[in-house]
Amino acid sequence: MSLSSSLLCCCCSSKLPLMADSSPLSSSVHDDKRVEIKNENAQQLFRSRNLLGVRCGEDLLARIKRESDYGRLPGNVASALEELYENYRNAVFSSENPHAEEVVLSNMSAMLDCILLDVEDPYIFAPYHKAVREPYDYYAFGQNYIRPLIDFGSSYVGNIAIFNEIEEKRQEGHNIILMSNHQTEADPAVIALLLEETHPHIAENMTYVAGDRVVTDPLCKPFSMGRNLLCVYSKKHMYDVPELADMKKRANTRSLKEMALLLRGGSQLIWIAPSGGRDRPDPVTNEWYPAPFDIASVDNMRRLVEHAGVPGHIYPLSIMCYHIMPPPPQVLKEIGEKRLMSFHGVGMSVAPEVNYHNITDRCRNEETIKSAYARTLYDSVNEQYKILKAAIHGKQGLQASTPDFSLSQPWSPC
Repeated sequence: MSLSSSLLCCCCSSKLPLMADSSPLSSSVHDDKRVEIKNENAQQLFRSRNLLGVRCGEDLLARIKRESDYGRLPGNVASALEELYENYRNAVFSSENPHAEEVVLSNMSAMLDCILLDVEDPYIFAPYHKAVREPYDYYAFGQNYIRPLIDFGSSYVGNIAIFNEIEEKRQEGHNIILMSNHQTEADPAVIALLLEETHPHIAENMTYVAGDRVVTDPLCKPFSMGRNLLCVYSKKHMYDVPELADMKKRANTRSLKEMALLLRGGSQLIWIAPSGGRDRPDPVTNEWYPAPFDIASVDNMRRLVEHAGVPGHIYPLSIMCYHIMPPPPQVLKEIGEKRLMSFHGVGMSVAPEVNYHNITDRCRNEETIKSAYARTLYDSVNEQYKILKAAIHGKQGLQASTPDFSLSQPWSPC
């Protein structure tokens, strides 16, 4: 999921017009009747799974082929699912989980069911999407699917106490913004899984600013349906089809209005990647590092928070999880990237709030202040990333902690 700079480069005025046009990001709430029908379809579809006799990988692959042959599953989606099954199976089996076969079949069967339902009755995401938790719990589906990929013995959370502060402020009606790097399509699940033992309310109530690709790619949609999303068109893909650029900008304007309304109501917890996309490895060294933050995106998000009329706080958050589901080396225009997976340790760390007005006390030039603020947030994310890297890849574990960044494993009984 990624922040579209073009969304936040729009004017922050409350007088922005609400445009109407057709796009993959719906501008209206679903009709109650349609939701009722879709719920009935979901119940029927998921009840049917136990009747299909998927007892092994060959059964699952045969079912995918059968659905494709009958025209219920597009050929390209069927091929992607077959490839995904093999990659997912290899990753989960490498964990040496004694129940790996059962886990893989259960999660892949659930994913196939979700995709079949969406092919039959495509889900349209509104600019502000609330997680679908019933009659089928898509949030739990995403958690269950990603959990087997995480080596919790080699995973860490930095500064867990700050999440206590964040939750207290949110309960007081304050808005919380997490300025973060972005590594994989699984980032929301990784964040939630690392917090589910200590801060389940944060895990379930977070809203993610999401690019259009995760709400249009057939293999992504089931996971996206389980998250609270503010849906935007990514700046990196704004002009992939030039004739659609104006429509995308209007859709982003609608999403900006939704975000402003949410912030005015208070108690919002919003995750944003101001880089505009996922981190990529250095083409020469192949080393991973957080992608630079877009200054305009950071500043416009800050102004939205300040204009909301309720207290707001911005925290730098760092994520390291690229190994479990790395993105393609380069940004792709087409939908349908290859999903590689592995079983690996992951990490997340949050640092204290960064106050914009502390920067203004040191600088006078407005552009210099904006740049310094974005740089301060990014530098914190980068420093936290280095500590996570030392803990996970350098195998230093908890010993990688510093006086400012304390690592822990809150799920561990020790």
